[in-house]
Amino acid sequence: MHAIDRLSAGEFDDGVKELAALLVDAVDDGASVGFLAPFDHEAAAAWWRAQAPAVADGRLMVWVSRDDARINASVSLALAAKPNARHRAEIVKLMVHREARGRGLSRALLAIAEQAALEAGADLLLLDTETGSTAEHVYLTGGWTRYGIVPAYAGSPDGTLRDCSFFYKRLTAGSA
Repeated sequence: MHAIDRLSAGEFDDGVKELAALLVDAVDDGASVGFLAPFDHEAAAAWWRAQAPAVADGRLMVWVSRDDARINASVSLALAAKPNARHRAEIVKLMVHREARGRGLSRALLAIAEQAALEAGADLLLLDTETGSTAEHVYLTGGWTRYGIVPAYAGSPDGTLRDCSFFYKRLTAGSA
């Protein structure tokens, strides 16, 4: 089993540098996580720092896995803010460092985020990912339902427009 911890607001602030390194690794490896190359550590840290208010007030939960005291994987759960959407949440920024892949970290992180969603009253999860990516395979084999593909939805890190698959997962007690 992997040691995965939810970051408190203070731990999040202290972990921004390592989270930025993880995000830079993901973009450098071609992951379509919302950023274009070149993407440097300073820009990644700024993006993470901008998430601090949401982490502090609980709208965004962030979990990390560590290897030799370094963050090697992360996932975030964004709770819906609209009153009519409190039953749903979004999985965002599931990332595993290139050196830590193949250890089941993606599935372990997703399981923890899914359980936390249920505990927060969200039984419908949503996410999107690049069609044909390794991440898409994780979701397709992990009980997620693809409900559509949008052509040329987002740019990959090199700017090439890529199709995006949209997924949902209904959660019930014991399913997470």
